[in-house]
Amino acid sequence: MKIILTSFFLAFSLNLCAQSNFYKLSLGGGAGFTKSYADLQEHNYGEAIYGTADFSFTPFLSLGFEIQNGTVKGGQSNQEAYNRKFKNNYRSLSANGKVSLGAFVDYQNSLFFDYIKGLYLGAGVGAIQNRVTELQRENNTPEQVYMPTSKEIFIPLNLGINYYIPNRYGQYSYVVNVNYQSNITLGEGLDGYDSSTVRYKNGNPDVFTYITLGIKYNFGPIGVSNKTFKRY
Repeated sequence: MKIILTSFFLAFSLNLCAQSNFYKLSLGGGAGFTKSYADLQEHNYGEAIYGTADFSFTPFLSLGFEIQNGTVKGGQSNQEAYNRKFKNNYRSLSANGKVSLGAFVDYQNSLFFDYIKGLYLGAGVGAIQNRVTELQRENNTPEQVYMPTSKEIFIPLNLGINYYIPNRYGQYSYVVNVNYQSNITLGEGLDGYDSSTVRYKNGNPDVFTYITLGIKYNFGPIGVSNKTFKRY
């Protein structure tokens, strides 16, 4: 009987050791550079800042909101066909889901996977408000439609990695984040030109990318994961 009870408590203790706690809420922010892939031939760089608020179902599965405020630029009057150029001062709000590699690999027994367990993919949907302040207008082109202001739906696709920093208690309160985001807009307002397909090639959606460096702070309710978060 003593052997059975000892075995039971040993197995129970091992099961507890295989679990770890994690914070369910996080707030973050950062900055980076945008690049346009719109109807104009010149794809220029802009700057933007962002803020996030996320809820984590597990240490490696989250759903949250992101706001962005920045610029998207394209074209150059002395190089672009028909002297077109634009500068879009945009704002956006999106909902994004993300899943990390740590949900699928045994990083406790692999130093390599432990380093990259925060690598993730994500996707979402959002709304973007475009305000084009530098829009090169053409003369005697009635087929050209200008859109200095517009609101559109867009689809953000994310690829990034989280680096977890423990606090003095060994809990992972801080996260350094590097993210690459491709934003596909479902409209023609990003560059301010809604061009005639007879004169311009205008069959593809407007896209802009956004590469960022940021930091997140984890806090709030504590969750329990069946996988230990740190490697032994």
